[in-house]
This record gives sequence, C-alpha cells and structure tokens, in this order.
Amino acid sequence: MRAWSAPHVPALPGRGLPVRLHDTAAGAVRPVEPAQVATMYVCGITPYDATHLGHAATYVAFDLLNRVWRDAGHDVRYVQNITDVDDPLLERATATGQDWRKLADTETRLFTEDMAWLRVLPPSSYVGAVEAIPLITRLIARMEPSVYELDGDLYFSVRSDPAFGSVARLAEDEMRALFAERGGDPDRPGKKDPLDPLVWLRARPGEPSWDSPFGPGRPGWHVECAAIAMEYLGVPFDVQGGGSDLAFPHHEMSAAHAQVVAGAFATLYSHAGMVGLDGEKMSKSLGNLVFVSRLRADGVEGAAVRLALLGAHYRTDREWSAGVLGAAQERLARWRAAVARPAGPPAEPVLAEIRERLADDLDSPGALAAIDRWAATPGADPAAPALVAATADALLGLALST
Repeated sequence: MRAWSAPHVPALPGRGLPVRLHDTAAGAVRPVEPAQVATMYVCGITPYDATHLGHAATYVAFDLLNRVWRDAGHDVRYVQNITDVDDPLLERATATGQDWRKLADTETRLFTEDMAWLRVLPPSSYVGAVEAIPLITRLIARMEPSVYELDGDLYFSVRSDPAFGSVARLAEDEMRALFAERGGDPDRPGKKDPLDPLVWLRARPGEPSWDSPFGPGRPGWHVECAAIAMEYLGVPFDVQGGGSDLAFPHHEMSAAHAQVVAGAFATLYSHAGMVGLDGEKMSKSLGNLVFVSRLRADGVEGAAVRLALLGAHYRTDREWSAGVLGAAQERLARWRAAVARPAGPPAEPVLAEIRERLADDLDSPGALAAIDRWAATPGADPAAPALVAATADALLGLALST
C-alpha cells in the first residue's frame, strides 16, 4: 500500500541524544537502545471514518520519536498497518450503502492527506490487512498448538503465553471489562478462556472472505498487527506505539501471538494519551469527534494544529478547544516573527535544550518553551533565526516559513 510523501527534514549541526521513553510494561521511563537501524511499529487506523484529533495526537507523538532517532544518527525502519477489513468498516459500509472496498480506499486516501498536512514522516512500510492475509495465515499456522476451533472460528489461547498480561499490567477483572468494551467477546460460550481472541473468523454470508488452510474467512485484528510487525521488522523490535486505548487488549494480544512462536515481540511499549473536547472524552458514541479533514477544509494551518498537539506531553490526556487552537496560532505567529528578524540571540543553546527535552520521554512542552524564550529575547547573531527555524522543522516538524 502506498503511504504519503515525506516532507524535507533539514540537517542540523552536531548529533542528537539517546532517548529515554516511558515503557507501559515496565511502568517507568527507561532508555531505548536501538542498533544503527531503530525499529518502530505504530498501529494504524481502521478506515471507516475520517482521521480525528485523537489519531493525529498519536501519530504526531511517534513522529517526534522518529525525528529524534534520525537526529541521533539512526536509520529508522517504521512500519504501520491499516486495518482495511474489519467489523467497524463492514458495518459502516452496510449502514451507508457503500462498497466496503471503496469506503476503505476513500478513508485511507483521506488519512494519508491528513498525515502529509501534519508533516508526519511516512512509514517505511505501510501495509494493509488484506494484502497481509498470506502473512497472517502463516502466523496462525505457526501458532497452531495455541489455537483452537469453535464453530468454525479459530481462537488463540492466551494462557499458552506465560507472559500474557505483562504489557498492560491489568487485573483480571479489568482485562475482561476492557476486552468486552474494545471488540472482544468474553461471554461467548465454548471458549477456553473469556479473554481468548479470534484469529480467524469463518466466512459469514454477505461478508468478504479469503481462502486459507483453515477454510474461507478473514483475520482477527490482533493477529494482523503481530504478523505484519514480525514480517517487516523482525522480533524483538524496539518500540510498539499507539494510543493508550490499545495497550489492552490490542498490544497485549499481539505480543502474546508473537511470543508463543518467537519468544519475543517489542522491547518497549509506549502509549499516547487521549484527546477530549471541551471537557468530554472525544468518541464516536458521543458524536464529538474533531476531524483533521474538517480543520483542513476550514482553512486552519497544519502547523498550528501540530503545535497545539505538541503543547501537551504525549502521555497525558488533554483537551481540545477553540482556545487551545487559538493559543497555538498566536504562538506560531510569534515564532515566525522572531525567525524573520535579521538577528537573534545565539541558537546553539536552543538546539541543545530541545534535544535534551525530547530525549527525556519526548518532552515537547519543554522543547516549545525553549523556543518561546528565544523568540522573546533580542540578540545580535545573524545566523540564529535560520538555525532556530531549522531546529523547529527537523525536530518538531514545524515549518516556520509561510
């Protein structure tokens, strides 16, 4: 599947720092120690609706990690999936009278346009669930001692992985409640364990299906990401990223699938916070999603939206409002005025501070504060404005030229 075009990333003097990142599985911030090629998997969307600001916040957060790694001299192999066949997509297509393939193509194209607008670096491999079905069926076959059949469907036995539960670190009752809330079926009769997830859904009338060694059907969600990550990154890879709502069940289950056949999955699990709107959680059920494409259509600048998202630490739940966007627009205007000056205070300390802040668990608010202080201070260095602009572009993804 084709991703979006990469924005230009300016080269900066010197070299960035090693990153420390919060690991959900460890419950602490710890060093990330990649080899020359740093590897990251960030779960993609199910393309049944437009990209909302919760999606945007997650992809902007891990775009920071991508940029910081590159600044530190690493090559980055970044993989993202797109779940282009799944229940929510099929349900939306039926409800709107669309062909599910056309709906998936339309929303995928919209997503890639949104990511380009936000200047998110594209993945090295952008892989759809449909094109990955051969990989998925091969992984299911390798998992076979841990897989069992129920009325033609195949389930994975989570208890076959001794490490199950170590990613999200939740109590049994918490896991069961979240599994029911987030697409699982804990109450289905006949399962060995309420938490066992589907890996292959036998063909249903009127639904798409593909041939497999297990009969016609389609894949489960968690095994999709496990298969794609194992094929395109190998295990262990450095960072599994996504929103905090993916820690369980999705990342827990994906890890378990890989661990029963390969003994490893991600080295570190990192999760971004949720975005609310005017005091309420942003969700489909509440009908209060703010779509990136709507902001684009309204003439809002991508740099302002990105700057607004970077104003909160990636791990925190945060609020979106007209005031948040307005403050980011004002900040962007101040910065642009500052880099348009013929001279400014020395920029090397700003570059050093931003590198330090981002190396410390992607502290974007601290990085933004460094530019705020520089922009508010007069100076006589004619080279400083260009270096600050290049720093904001390369490390924060913010183009200060209009």
